[in-house]
Amino acid sequence: MEAVNQPVERHDQQVVSNRIWTIPNALSFLRLVGVPFFFVLIIQQRDIAAVVLLAIASLSDLLDGRIARHFNQMSRLGQVLDPAADRLYIFATVLGLAIREIIPWWLLVLLVGRDLMLALIVLPALRTRGYTTLPVNFIGKAATFCLLYALPLVLLGAGPWVISPAAKVFGWAFAIWGVFLYWWAGLMYLNQTHQILKALPRPQEA
Repeated sequence: MEAVNQPVERHDQQVVSNRIWTIPNALSFLRLVGVPFFFVLIIQQRDIAAVVLLAIASLSDLLDGRIARHFNQMSRLGQVLDPAADRLYIFATVLGLAIREIIPWWLLVLLVGRDLMLALIVLPALRTRGYTTLPVNFIGKAATFCLLYALPLVLLGAGPWVISPAAKVFGWAFAIWGVFLYWWAGLMYLNQTHQILKALPRPQEA
């Protein structure tokens, strides 16, 4: 039940509140806690354990979204934690694979470069108009989906297992497509920010 006089806003026909203690937020927090353990598993070449942990994290990601929508527990904190966890898992995987020389370092640069663009250009510009973030678009969700599936497949593709050759092919196919979509979504966010800057004056100028 929502607290009395708690500030809320509408978002895609759902109420977005300032609540902190919700089940989706708890799942997102647990997913964040798992990132360093996941990274250590990759570095220690415990690939099966790393893939299992990532699968559990992906399942919790699916669950928290469904719970938030079904039980009307969408929150501003959740809108930050959820994509942050996805990005950290992607970064941890790419960094670990680059250190192990399974993937080239330029792939890490491409992915981190896109997020740096958002952090250094988009977010500061949005704050001048009273925004803290932009809603995740479909292309961004598709990019995250591709990368979260691609990187474990690339990891398995480097192993000695029967499935390794097929995993490598499908992993790199998803990875290339995912990087393309990741940057496409980033450029869409950049364009959205430009449109907001043109359409809205600074708060003190309103």
